[in-house]
Amino acid sequence: MYRPILALLLVGGVASPAAAQTADQLKLEDFLEYEQVRDFFRGGGPTISPDGQQVLYTRIAVDKMADQWKGALWLMNADGAKNRWIADAWSGRWSPDGTRIAYAKAGEPSGSQIFVRYMDAEGSTTQVTRLSAGPGALAWSPDGKWIAFTMRVPSKPAMAAVVPGKPVGASWAPEPKVVDRLDYRQDHVGYSDDGYTHIFVVPATGGTARQLTSGDWDHGAPAWTPDGKEILFSTLRVADADYQWRETEIYGVNLTSGVIRQLTHRKGPDFGPAVSPDGRQVAYLGYDWTDDTYIASKLYVMGIDGSNPREISGSLDRSPDNITWAPDGSGIYFGADHEGRGDLYFAPVTGTGPRQITKGDHHLAFMGLAKTGTAVGIRGTPTDPGNVVAIDTKTGQIRQLTDVNGDVLGNRTLGSTEEIWYRSLDDYRIQGWIVKPPGFDPKKKYPLILAIHGGPHGMYSISTGYMWFEWQFYANQGYVVLYTNPRGSSGYGSAFGNAIKNAYPSKDFNDLMAGVDSLINRGYIDTRNMYVYGCSGGGVLTAWAIGHTDRFAAASSECPVINWLSFVGTTDGPGWYRNFAKLPWEDPTEHLKRSPLMYVGNVKTPTILITGEMDLRTPIAQTEEYYQALKIQKVPTVMVRLQDEWHGYFSRPSNTMRTLAIRQQWFEKYRKGDAPVP
Repeated sequence: MYRPILALLLVGGVASPAAAQTADQLKLEDFLEYEQVRDFFRGGGPTISPDGQQVLYTRIAVDKMADQWKGALWLMNADGAKNRWIADAWSGRWSPDGTRIAYAKAGEPSGSQIFVRYMDAEGSTTQVTRLSAGPGALAWSPDGKWIAFTMRVPSKPAMAAVVPGKPVGASWAPEPKVVDRLDYRQDHVGYSDDGYTHIFVVPATGGTARQLTSGDWDHGAPAWTPDGKEILFSTLRVADADYQWRETEIYGVNLTSGVIRQLTHRKGPDFGPAVSPDGRQVAYLGYDWTDDTYIASKLYVMGIDGSNPREISGSLDRSPDNITWAPDGSGIYFGADHEGRGDLYFAPVTGTGPRQITKGDHHLAFMGLAKTGTAVGIRGTPTDPGNVVAIDTKTGQIRQLTDVNGDVLGNRTLGSTEEIWYRSLDDYRIQGWIVKPPGFDPKKKYPLILAIHGGPHGMYSISTGYMWFEWQFYANQGYVVLYTNPRGSSGYGSAFGNAIKNAYPSKDFNDLMAGVDSLINRGYIDTRNMYVYGCSGGGVLTAWAIGHTDRFAAASSECPVINWLSFVGTTDGPGWYRNFAKLPWEDPTEHLKRSPLMYVGNVKTPTILITGEMDLRTPIAQTEEYYQALKIQKVPTVMVRLQDEWHGYFSRPSNTMRTLAIRQQWFEKYRKGDAPVP
């Protein structure tokens, strides 16, 4: 029972005194066969050919030997037939005529390069670049002759020290990193002070890439005008751009002259341009500047010259995503999250307001549109973590095209998922979901795991990718899992998201505990054995919870923020300074009041801490600070430092599995009473 926390067997499931696992039980090692059709970090998703006949998508699986996620491009007919592998790459882009696809993968002389594959019977492939850095955001020109992309360009170091006297053949320390930018590093990337992202074009047949933008600014993804004469993008090309919080504009660069013009001029962010098929209008996203911690983006349309900008998202208080013009230019299709779901919408350019096209108990992410009007996306449900689907934009009918996990889940018994709504502080209605063990009996008592999402402006959905496996795994181990969207979550409107302004994490905590109480009132929760965990913002709330209640038998605070005073200046970006009424040197009161560290004297709950050593979002020093504080208070605690891991625990598949196993082992270690171990 009280075995060492790290004595775990990842193959064969979690070491546990429970009864032997049954053949139909979801096991931890099943994660090694688990696949995704959209990558959490790289993004991307399925794309449909211009004629609507074929779908290109990425299957992401575990490379067991390399301990990495491996992406592979697959191609299938629009009805899901003739499903086959194309290339080992992460995402592909159709040429405008559908005769070729472009993608990036490892090439010569080194690193990631752009390749073009001809979609005829021969299927020949050509490497078209020889770049010194990896390309991103590939975009075909309308005539198919060029491919635009973004790439990082080194900048001149702020300082360089030439040290004399180095003997020939001596082995000295590497040159120091000299940093002079405000925003100088990013999680999952590393130090970014060595250059800026610019837009390039290269002939689609291969050749020398030509840089279109310059200057000390990072430039966004390219969007071509239909005549192929200009590329639009978002950035902020002003002095001290790093200091302009929530400020971006939309620009265009002429391919012939290199002249850059500015299309938007309002205070607030404007981004994500998409040019209409006739080249006369530009759709884009943004909002008027505000210091609210959360606001839903709005959908706008303006003339190609920047004239007559107008909002067309109407009363929809949700953030549009992946805006795509209808082939006839009548409006814009987009995806949007709402109340734990995701669906496809259409907004006419007339400004009469968007209409919802798809509906259902699913999370549907819209990805692309053919000239025929058929759309593709990724849909997850309580019983399916995510598959490629085709969508009829006229009827909203959805047709599933893949079953990437059918071989893993087909003979597994899954827990059922129930949606709940409950009342909390200030009479807020909060949404959540209960994942119940297979064979659930409401007359029995079950241990409870409360899972808390990060962000804090994130949203758990009815089916949430990697988390789907996590919760089903715990349900198969005999736990009831509760996950909720407390105030501050996205998908519920700007007011709900901003309700934690200058209050996070205190009010969120009330929402979470109200959810726990709503389950206790159902009579099937063993209140002696309730557990809580979360990563990032969920790690913050876990640490906050145990400083304000001792109702949990054990906790796992993962990649947390513990001390806002030390966090705001060490995270990967200066934006968190703006989440407090005053700067810490002006008045640190609010930072201290909202820091879990200030309540560590109240903690009695055995707490494990799990963080990646490479984490730049919530640096591991935050975890170390809490570990020492818990130790000095003699609270049972263990610190787990994930190796080769950024923020979270998903970069390395083995780290995902270790986290799930270690977390459960900790909960079992502190099981109370004579209740059977799940």
